[in-house]
Amino acid sequence: MRRIRVKDEQAVIELRDTSYSYRGGEPLLQGMTLQVAPGSFHFLTGPSGAGKSTLLKLMYAELQATGGAVTLFGQDSRVMDRNAVADVRTRIGVVHQDCQFLDHLSIADNVALPLMVQGKPVGSDLHDLLAWVGLSDRMHAFPPELSGGERQRAALARAVILSPDVILADEPTGNIDWDMSQRVLQLLVELNKMGKTVMVATHDIALIRAAKPQVSTRILRISNKRLQSAGAEL
Repeated sequence: MRRIRVKDEQAVIELRDTSYSYRGGEPLLQGMTLQVAPGSFHFLTGPSGAGKSTLLKLMYAELQATGGAVTLFGQDSRVMDRNAVADVRTRIGVVHQDCQFLDHLSIADNVALPLMVQGKPVGSDLHDLLAWVGLSDRMHAFPPELSGGERQRAALARAVILSPDVILADEPTGNIDWDMSQRVLQLLVELNKMGKTVMVATHDIALIRAAKPQVSTRILRISNKRLQSAGAEL
């Protein structure tokens, strides 16, 4: 297996011989080594069930590695206490595959929820953010009233409301049409050009090819439980 490293830059996320096994089961991920440089843009590919979502969860301390180590902003996740994990998660915005919202709250309130949890004021930045994702006219709508593409853009807005350093997106275009996929991709590219580190898990090779002219990307693939560079093959 080729090891994937970024030299001469401090990694925002680092895997060192990282493995993960569900309790009592065979390893799902094994021997993964990766350094994610600040401001980089990665695509993570692999077949369904390969462990893409699990790997992302290791990257924001939702799960703990069962072998090796995961380092987040220089901190070993194995020894981070609850407060340290909470602090790191303010620096990592996550767009979940299932795009869950609280249906009794408006989209504006759902997007602002991370601010409320942190006890931070909700100001004009919320309106600017909703405008950026094209949802100004839907801010008072409730989640069941949104289309799939609108939900994905609202999820992205919620993920970046705290201005994180890293955005992890799990199949953000999996349930929307191609035109809307391009809109979501454009927003992710814009975030990267602002200096954000972006990691997108996707099975959509067409999306990766569409991104290549827009942004410098590194393409990773999970194959046979291990992480490989796939850039030359896509």
